[in-house]
Amino acid sequence: MSLSPIHLTEKDTNVEPKRTDSSPPGDLVQHQAAALDPEATPTPEPAAKPDGGFVAWMQVVGGFLLFFNSWGILSAFGVFQTTYESGTLFKQSSSNISWIGAIQYCIAMMTGFWAGPVYDRGYMRVLLVIGTVCVVVGHVLLSFCHPYWEVLLAEGFLIGTGAGCLFLVCISTLPQYFDKNLGLAAGIASSGSSFGGLVYPVALYHLVDHVGFSWAVRVVGLIALATLMVPLFAMKARGKPGRPRSFVDWEAFKDARYMTFVAGTMCGSASVLILNTYISYFGKNEQLLDGPMSFYIVSVFNAASCAGRILPNFISDTLGPFNILAPFMFITGAAALCMTAVHSEGAIIAMAVVLGFLSGVFPSMPPVCFARLTKDKSKIGTRMGMGYSMSSLGYLAGAPGAGAILGSVAPLQWTGLWVYCGMASFASGLIYAAIRISNTGWKIRIKA
Repeated sequence: MSLSPIHLTEKDTNVEPKRTDSSPPGDLVQHQAAALDPEATPTPEPAAKPDGGFVAWMQVVGGFLLFFNSWGILSAFGVFQTTYESGTLFKQSSSNISWIGAIQYCIAMMTGFWAGPVYDRGYMRVLLVIGTVCVVVGHVLLSFCHPYWEVLLAEGFLIGTGAGCLFLVCISTLPQYFDKNLGLAAGIASSGSSFGGLVYPVALYHLVDHVGFSWAVRVVGLIALATLMVPLFAMKARGKPGRPRSFVDWEAFKDARYMTFVAGTMCGSASVLILNTYISYFGKNEQLLDGPMSFYIVSVFNAASCAGRILPNFISDTLGPFNILAPFMFITGAAALCMTAVHSEGAIIAMAVVLGFLSGVFPSMPPVCFARLTKDKSKIGTRMGMGYSMSSLGYLAGAPGAGAILGSVAPLQWTGLWVYCGMASFASGLIYAAIRISNTGWKIRIKA
């Protein structure tokens, strides 16, 4: 009796056939990530980033105008600080007035906490609309405000929220289109804030003289509305949105480099806001600048920062962002200490140029660093939002703290204010340098 061989099929044995193809390692990583955290399933990145081309550079143009109407408007707060110090609208101490700008900056950053995940879900256009409405309506309401608390709500909270939405869209969109040229693209886009900081103070000064404060603020709102039409129609996210994820990436809190970078950005935020808020009032209070120049000095500062945003970012594509950011913050701290020796109009103008250029690297470089520190690119929006939300606490410690040191009784303590500013910048540079060394060691000639 002969036994016929038994033929088992793959279906009968339920054994998975051996794979003959070689799947890319990225597929395996994505499947493992999905198994560990179903809510954090990453969105597959498009095959290759354009790194140029008409559509990609239109995102840069749109980003330029987003920065123009977010950080450009916020950068002009030095003009509002000087105007409010005159007491024509309301009477408050220098520290209380600076809370308006500090809250404006802080809200702009903390908006990313909820705007980042919203962006990741594919609602970029909604964020653009919300940001545009808040900025425009905020200026209209500000034109009718008189008491301190009304100005705080309109300028601090509403305009700050709108600026945060616009800013988040820009920094989250550019990394989707650029890789090797990301530093240059981010630098060009962020120079819009310098351009806005150049245009808006001059416009406000002349408009206030001709039509009054209320109509001057309304015109600023109209300028914002007109220029925001371009990003509303030109900007778009690449690829399809991923599955809904939580508003917080809890793994980020376990990332030592990421959290350390947030701490450094917190210190840098305090330093840069002090420079932007008080350089105009310093010149006027110390009688170094006449009426018009005390307003124009803000434009000088922001014009210089425009070069500080583009040139260092261009170099960072070759040297690496941390090799640029750390030394620039050290030098900014040294320059801030030099403000204690400024006693003439020429000296303060020269220092405005130097400090503007040096501090210009700070707003434009952290987005590039956040992108470098985020391995899962589908979480860029969430991680940037979290990072900026946490680091925004530095703004609350910056200008208001400096105002408390300055005091309200003559003679004002300007030396203490500039030392506080310089130390915050030094601390930021030290932290960034520590991250750089942690990443690449003590080697000098290496991209980091």
